[in-house]
Amino acid sequence: MDDLSGVSTDTREIRGYKSISTLIAFILTNLIVLFPFDIPIFVPRPLSNAFLDTLSKFRIIPPRRDRSQHGDTVDHLGQAQFWVRLKFPMNFVTAPLIADLFLLAILAIGRKEVHDGTIGANSILPYNIMIFFLTLAYIAISIDASGLIRWLAFKVLQKGGGVGHLLFFYLYAFFFALGTCIGNDPIILSGTAFLAYMTRVSSNIVHPRAWIHTQFAIANIASAILVSSNPTNLVLAGAFHVTFIKYTANMIVPVLVTAIVLFPFLLYIVFAEETLIPLKIEMHQLTPEEQAKVPVNPNIPDGRGIAEEQEKQHVNDEQGKVLSLEEIMNPFVDRKGAAFGALIMSATLITLLAVNASDQGNGEEVPVFYITLPAAAVMFCWDLGSGWIDRKKTREIARVGREEKERFRSEQARLAAPEDDNLSETLQQSQEGADGGIPLHPTVSENGDDAAPELASSVAKLVPRDDNSQNEQSTSVVSTPDGKRELDRPASSHQPQALSGDDEEKRVFSERVFSDPISDEVARQQERLTLVSLVESFHRWCQETFPTVTAVLSHLPYALLPFAFSMFVLVQGLVTNGWVPVFAYGWDHWVKKTGTVGAIGGMGFISTILCNFAGTNIGTTILICRVIQTWIVIRQDAGLPISDRTFWGTIYAMALGVNYGAFSTAFSASLAGLLWRDILGRKHIHVRRLDFARVNLPIITIAMVVGCVTLIIQIYVVRTNKPFDS
Repeated sequence: MDDLSGVSTDTREIRGYKSISTLIAFILTNLIVLFPFDIPIFVPRPLSNAFLDTLSKFRIIPPRRDRSQHGDTVDHLGQAQFWVRLKFPMNFVTAPLIADLFLLAILAIGRKEVHDGTIGANSILPYNIMIFFLTLAYIAISIDASGLIRWLAFKVLQKGGGVGHLLFFYLYAFFFALGTCIGNDPIILSGTAFLAYMTRVSSNIVHPRAWIHTQFAIANIASAILVSSNPTNLVLAGAFHVTFIKYTANMIVPVLVTAIVLFPFLLYIVFAEETLIPLKIEMHQLTPEEQAKVPVNPNIPDGRGIAEEQEKQHVNDEQGKVLSLEEIMNPFVDRKGAAFGALIMSATLITLLAVNASDQGNGEEVPVFYITLPAAAVMFCWDLGSGWIDRKKTREIARVGREEKERFRSEQARLAAPEDDNLSETLQQSQEGADGGIPLHPTVSENGDDAAPELASSVAKLVPRDDNSQNEQSTSVVSTPDGKRELDRPASSHQPQALSGDDEEKRVFSERVFSDPISDEVARQQERLTLVSLVESFHRWCQETFPTVTAVLSHLPYALLPFAFSMFVLVQGLVTNGWVPVFAYGWDHWVKKTGTVGAIGGMGFISTILCNFAGTNIGTTILICRVIQTWIVIRQDAGLPISDRTFWGTIYAMALGVNYGAFSTAFSASLAGLLWRDILGRKHIHVRRLDFARVNLPIITIAMVVGCVTLIIQIYVVRTNKPFDS
């Protein structure tokens, strides 16, 4: 490790206000990542209207309506309030960035920290890692968009038949093999939706908990084998000059043993109830007509036509299950795109292994994105070309589906019209009887009191006040101690309950009655072209013409960029302000007292825990890599070499911890966890934080114990007590 000459071991800086501020900012940032929230910002309505009118004047947005559509800006009389309530999100994207700006403002960090946190220092090159991961992610997600993963999962489902334990094993092995090759993100994108549909259409799987938690765990376990499968592996390999082949050779045995031991533990202990994994799975069957339907590319907008609308209306009934069954039993697959994507991915990984091994032998390193960027460009050109060739077909599918949905909505509105008329007459008669002909809009008496309090209260009941309300029902299943199904209740009071059919019609009618009418002039102005409408039209055109490219670009983890760069800078601030040396000295004392076994066990425990409290597993890897680099310098200055067993045991224990830690106790332990939760939410399966931690606790415990024990045995077999850098 000759490139660690610039690493400081001075701890005297920690007494200054800059150092203390840096540590506080780091802790607060991680707490916000763990518990995100929104900051309300109240803006005077005249100022808000002036701003919106200015944007409308320059044709950026369409003209605003006379009153806001957001319920939180309307009082109980249906009148617009003076203050407009906006929300500023504090989450894993904004919190690290704000922390960096704050530290720059008080001069706790400066140009050097920003440079080292973006360009790189001491063999950790953030820009190289981010470009590499995003370009490789494009190839992997393109394979997913071709429908290959859904099609393979369908074949696994067919092979497993109706035998529950056999199907559980097949899916377990399938997700492990796939995660090893292409990482966990494509599995989270397609596998999660597949399992949500599969468990929904089964009549005797009471709760999907066993299937979805197993899939999430095994996907993250498998991502520990290859460097390319997870950005945490890239950070680790770059920091300590580990070749891709050597990394895989040292990780494959502990990971394989973990996967083998974990399966019976999950099947017979954690999820032993037959209501979770039945001996025989009873699934609804498609009719011959439904099986004969030509599958439609799900990336085409409105491609499924009225099926999308019907699935929203029939979330929990038999018709909804049939529609869900079509998604998994009649999957779409672009065979040419899938084959080409698999070829590109294989060639890229093989080239990476070969070039990385030759670079280490020559003592020179070629940035890894030199290989993945051209490969992603080739894949991008393929997706563009295939989309352009099939543009007439995809546009026609989108047009037909859009017309079907419009006709379906018109029919629904026509059927609801007579009931609206009856409701209008009922409300009008009740008003005339109660108030003697008082007009429908509430008035104010001379003394300033409300003239019709009964009407105001009834309006408050009919008109929802929250801007997050939805017209469709969204009943879903959550985890319960006894494993039974129950309807999900909103986690907080600001999320309204789903309305029944009668309540929904009343709400729609009340909005029609009490909303301010829009003038013909405003209606004509809203039809004019604006920047927003042009962007929406262009996006729609891209979806219909290049469905695969648009779908892949929309699923790329862009949020990883500001988060990772900000965390790199924040950790670099801990380095220069003396906190990383403090942590390194503490680690040195622990290793001196516990030896190699303590180093492996301690690092496995620390890295797993920190994933939940140090800005996901990416922030944890950045921090621990800096600590270990400083630890090396401390030992070199003291003339005490680190043994080969202790050093590499520490490195690979960290690799286990930061990969396995993703399925520990918090969704924010990894970005994949946040994505997994959001996908399940869209499929009407809401997993609470406590349920996530409760289910994962025994899984992460057995996985880390097995992985670390296997690693200890491997380290003592293949390595010696000689200095690691000799």
